[in-house]
Amino acid sequence: MYDFLPPNCTEQFSSKELRQFLSPEGVLYLIMDRPQVHNAFNREQIENILLTLENAAENENVKVLVLTGTGANFSAGGDINYMKTIGHNSFKENKEDAQTLAFLMSSLHEFPKPTIARVNGAAYGGGVGLLCCCDMAFGTLETKICLSEVKIGMVPATIGPYVIKAIGLRNAHRLMLTAEVMQGQQAVDCQFLSGLFSVEEFNEKVNTLAAKITHNAPKAMEITKALLLNLAHQSIDDGVIEYTADVIATVRESEEGKEGLTAFLEKRKPKF
Repeated sequence: MYDFLPPNCTEQFSSKELRQFLSPEGVLYLIMDRPQVHNAFNREQIENILLTLENAAENENVKVLVLTGTGANFSAGGDINYMKTIGHNSFKENKEDAQTLAFLMSSLHEFPKPTIARVNGAAYGGGVGLLCCCDMAFGTLETKICLSEVKIGMVPATIGPYVIKAIGLRNAHRLMLTAEVMQGQQAVDCQFLSGLFSVEEFNEKVNTLAAKITHNAPKAMEITKALLLNLAHQSIDDGVIEYTADVIATVRESEEGKEGLTAFLEKRKPKF
């Protein structure tokens, strides 16, 4: 059904416009399936993604999450029909709606397992927030990314913290205020993307990378993600030094840590 999926994937609990496929290695492909609106999201789609993230976080068979879209584009952000309704909402209704989107961004950003955004085609507005919340994002020379909110009198508020973390404050000033389109290598240079692959190799390269990550120790990756979040904007002081020492001491005495070290010394593959 989807030509970018690796062989032998099994479909999980999917909804009409949000599909899920799990590879034998443990890669969960979360596919926004609304190509008729360039995978723009509405309230229902947001809630479905939130539910999927909650379930995937608890599923031991899921080791890596790949977020992508069907058709020509990754995501156009908010659905235009959805946007029409919020223009008539009260402040309270708009705040509740914005909080739901904000919760989606924080849930994806704090998802305990590695996340990869497979950015096919264009990502605009809120779609940029999704890719910035992932641990890494990959595209092609054809990938286009734009923080387009100010063009229509909106502000990239709920996605703002994650965009700034991903691309830095200086880049964010430029791209949020100019609404310039960053394509291909430009998107890498400003740190929207972690790297580029050719169109011909895009699917294979993303799938290979995702599968490779599944061989790493699951708990170690979870702890590493928490470490990165905790250290991102902290100064190096006595508290940070003690925290990092506590982390490595805890990991060393864990079953996973002991198995990894033993396997390394015995020159064999660890059994995680």
